[in-house]
Amino acid sequence: MKRYALALLGAFSLSACAQSASEVDDGNATTAVAAAASAGQAAALNAPTGSPAANARNAILSINPRVVIESIADAPLPGFQEVIVAGQVLYVSDDGRYVMQGSLFDAQEKRDLGQAGLAQLRRTLLAEVPEEQRIVFAPEDPLYTVAVFTDVECGYCRRLHDDIAEYNRRGIAIEYLAYPRMGPDTDDFRLMESVWCADDRRKALTDAKSGRRVPPKTCDNPVAAHYALGQRVGLTGTPMIVAEDGTQMPGYMPPDQLLAALQRLATEAEAGGETR
Repeated sequence: MKRYALALLGAFSLSACAQSASEVDDGNATTAVAAAASAGQAAALNAPTGSPAANARNAILSINPRVVIESIADAPLPGFQEVIVAGQVLYVSDDGRYVMQGSLFDAQEKRDLGQAGLAQLRRTLLAEVPEEQRIVFAPEDPLYTVAVFTDVECGYCRRLHDDIAEYNRRGIAIEYLAYPRMGPDTDDFRLMESVWCADDRRKALTDAKSGRRVPPKTCDNPVAAHYALGQRVGLTGTPMIVAEDGTQMPGYMPPDQLLAALQRLATEAEAGGETR
């Protein structure tokens, strides 16, 4: 049972073109995770003794003391705390006894309530990544902007990039972050570092995704930090597309499909604002 609990909190269920973070080990990526303590983490660690948040924190750490707790807040489910760990949402009873993992679905509103907390986390963490650390392909006056965790070896990532001009033509700016799916200390990781260190990063990324040679180059680069960030925001596969409000799109989406999804999000946000 103890083994199951450790697996529950330590596992990353990654699919498509991504690889499990638990399958790789690298000092830079680990350091990047540890150094990225957010306000939510600090609040979780400093919750008053005996409070529901403290009970939830202690329950999670008693199962796996090495996990990084991103945030703890009152859950939509009365009597429970919502805890975000490694991009996953857990629900812990206020007394710290019971831990549940999975979707909390509101049958009346027809939505997964746990996604709101994850969207807020993604929005907060992505806002901390300066534009100069991203590789940006954008039209002159974008209508929408999405962050995309990408890998140069992923087939769907290449497919997305092949249509980069079409996304831009539809008013969508693509801001790339690095997520080398093979993990640290691999040729894939080193190639993405070379891309981010290139004098012309846009050309280097296009060349790498097209199978053309990118000259090896090293520099002070954000690839390890991006890789760690992907783990924290719940990356389940590359490309991971995140809208400005923190909503994660369901994997690769062709230009027209992505535009329709972003328009729908904007309409829903506008309708939500009108009802408040």
